[in-house]
Amino acid sequence: MADDDLAELTTLAARAHSRLEPLHAFIYFAPELQEELAVLGLKPGRMVYFAGRSAPMGAVGPGTVAATFYNFSPSLIGHLMPRVWTLTTPEQVIEGRLVAVDRGLQRLLGELADADVVAETAELVREATTACEVAGRPLYAAHADLDWPQSPLLQLWHGITLLREYRGDGHIAALVASGLTGIEALVTHTATGFGFTEEAAKATRGWSDEEWSNCVADLQAAGLLTADGSLTEAGGLLRLEIEAKTNELDLAPWEQLGPERTLHLINAVKPLQRQLLGAGAFAPGVFSRG
Repeated sequence: MADDDLAELTTLAARAHSRLEPLHAFIYFAPELQEELAVLGLKPGRMVYFAGRSAPMGAVGPGTVAATFYNFSPSLIGHLMPRVWTLTTPEQVIEGRLVAVDRGLQRLLGELADADVVAETAELVREATTACEVAGRPLYAAHADLDWPQSPLLQLWHGITLLREYRGDGHIAALVASGLTGIEALVTHTATGFGFTEEAAKATRGWSDEEWSNCVADLQAAGLLTADGSLTEAGGLLRLEIEAKTNELDLAPWEQLGPERTLHLINAVKPLQRQLLGAGAFAPGVFSRG
């Protein structure tokens, strides 16, 4: 592939992830997931998140969850995960999550949930996933072992989930190679002004104010953060290198579609993304404006 073509596809890969991500991630903030998994005995909140996302890997312990989720506090995971599989099974959680996804998307998308664009984009997403390899991608591999749902709406969500976990596994590889720990990755990403706000990052990922402050001090000593907590030039360059490597490791599905159909997917799914965001899928104050 020529350098110009590769650069174009890399940019499209990042755009596709940005456009598709909310259609996957909404479920972690949806009341439907809390309701469906509470029936199984799980405590609402982060226990539901850990169970719902890790269930495709089976009844794994806290070490596996900490390794694959990366920027969550291992102590929080260690506190919650051992109880999860005494209350329910991975199969029940997977089933409950799909019911919650269907309910949540029907609520948020309204009439668009049955629109032709759902089936069209589901087919494109499914084709993109055929190029994804499982080697070194544990969360992707676990989700790829699941059966595809029957309805176009759930097929779209499942396909986007596969692409999301494929990219996420590659992102963790890039973070490990960069030398950043889980909390350092979270703090520096928050400092970019994209993703979570600081308060939401600490609350959702389970880090205390003291742990966060100590990490900031370490990153300042390393020359990656300024005195006011923003990224230094070196810190900014490191984050750019991580994102570039993440995009590089995420190219396979978009090479499968090619630039033209990748761009078509990005544009076609825009009404779904806008409707979902406009319907309040994410509470104010969770994400920075960037």
